[in-house]
Amino acid sequence: MYFYELHEGDGDIFSDLILVHEERFEPDEFVELVRAASRRVRDSFDENTLIEAVARVLEEEQGFTPVSDDRLTASVLVSQSEEETQLTAIEVADQGPDWGDEDIDENDIDEDDLPDYRAVIAELRPKGDSQLN
Repeated sequence: MYFYELHEGDGDIFSDLILVHEERFEPDEFVELVRAASRRVRDSFDENTLIEAVARVLEEEQGFTPVSDDRLTASVLVSQSEEETQLTAIEVADQGPDWGDEDIDENDIDEDDLPDYRAVIAELRPKGDSQLN
């Protein structure tokens, strides 16, 4: 198995995605495959990130396998204590409880159904912008 990595990001925030393939591609050959896939999806894709869209094309057309949480078979918390080394629940960030297609009133959401994490979206000021809002 050979492993390939895609990076995406501007400034200080980055996303990474690992791809696996049984065949070894030279780095120059791999970047050309990525460029071709990127050209196809750059202006229109349904995935959350460009690298996920590129990975989908590489999977469909070249046989790459993206390594993502939705492909996990097991997850284990490893600890210094043997008793604390145990299986952990596998949750995929994009998959939450199925509330159907109807509009959701925030007051109707049961907090126990939500994942144990929160997202924070921050707008960062460009370097040199000392003006406070």
